[in-house]
Amino acid sequence: MSATILLIEDNPEIQNMNRRALTRSGYFVIEAATLAQGEALFESENPDLIILDIMLPDGNGLELCKQLRGKRNIPILFLSALGKETEILEGFKAGGDDYLSKPYDLNIMLAKVDVILRRTREVLDTLIKGRLALDLLSNSVTLDGADLDIGKGREFDVLFFLAKREGKTFSAEQIYESIWKQPMAGDDNAVKKILSALRKKLEPTGYMITNEYGKGYCFEIGH
Repeated sequence: MSATILLIEDNPEIQNMNRRALTRSGYFVIEAATLAQGEALFESENPDLIILDIMLPDGNGLELCKQLRGKRNIPILFLSALGKETEILEGFKAGGDDYLSKPYDLNIMLAKVDVILRRTREVLDTLIKGRLALDLLSNSVTLDGADLDIGKGREFDVLFFLAKREGKTFSAEQIYESIWKQPMAGDDNAVKKILSALRKKLEPTGYMITNEYGKGYCFEIGH
């Protein structure tokens, strides 16, 4: 399953380095360079984890952490050039789950991300969308408690990816690369077959995957 990670960092070189490493590891990455941009993406994209710089052009990441934690218990990994013990403790007091001082090893960052997300998933093992429930432990889908005929492999992965990002549109290429964790290389038949099957199975349920020509696919709850 592809987790969505929000990177909030104003240094383009560090941002690019982190994005490449996380994308190669199969994560879906969204980016911000300021606190304001980060807060807007938090509200619109519902990420699974935030990697947050502390010193940003429009304020202090510690304050943003406190603010976001007041809205949702989202895990936050601080990255900062501030590496003194007192400064690290301030990060934890603000609500951070972990802390990395710059410069850092990308493998260490990825390991921390993996640990934080695994710990989070042990608690949050079901995605609820109204009457629809997607169980991450069994890869099963139910509607009002009754099983839906959704495949436990890629079908479940694609449905989970879109349902978690309800109302957002993604191309076949974005879906493929986030789930298969490799370049699509121009052949979108695999993901399109799955999307076609899912659309037929969801049609009687009041849920749907719409397809906007030239833009992509979107999970929606019907009226």
